[in-house]
Amino acid sequence: MSVKKRYLQVVTTTSREADAERIARVLLEKRLAACVQIVGPVTSLYWWKENLETSGEWLCSIKTSEGQYAALEKVIRKVHPYEVPEIVALPIVAGSKDYLKWLQGELRPGPRRKTIKKKK
Repeated sequence: MSVKKRYLQVVTTTSREADAERIARVLLEKRLAACVQIVGPVTSLYWWKENLETSGEWLCSIKTSEGQYAALEKVIRKVHPYEVPEIVALPIVAGSKDYLKWLQGELRPGPRRKTIKKKK
C-alpha cells in the first residue's frame, strides 16, 4: 500500500542494551513511537575524533510519523548517553494497509497504558 501520511523508521544505536530499552520505553510511553525493535549486539566501525573505532552496539529501529519526529529526536537527545547520538530517519514509502492503520492508531495521544512485561 502506498503511504499518504508520512511515516518514518528512525534508527539510533547505544553501547548498552539497557540504554536501548530505556530509550524505547520513554518513546513508547510518550506515544512518540508505535514500535521499537532492538537488535544486537552489532559491530560498528566509525571515525570518532580522528580515530577509527570499533565497538559493540544495540540498534533501535523506531516506527513513528513525520509529525512526531521533532519531539522524538528531542527525547532521544535528552536520554541518550552518547555525546553525538546517531539519529537517522528513513521514510516508509509503502507498507501493508493493516500495519499502517495500526501504526497510526498507536501514535495517537491517549491515556497511558500499563507497562507490558516481556513475552517469553
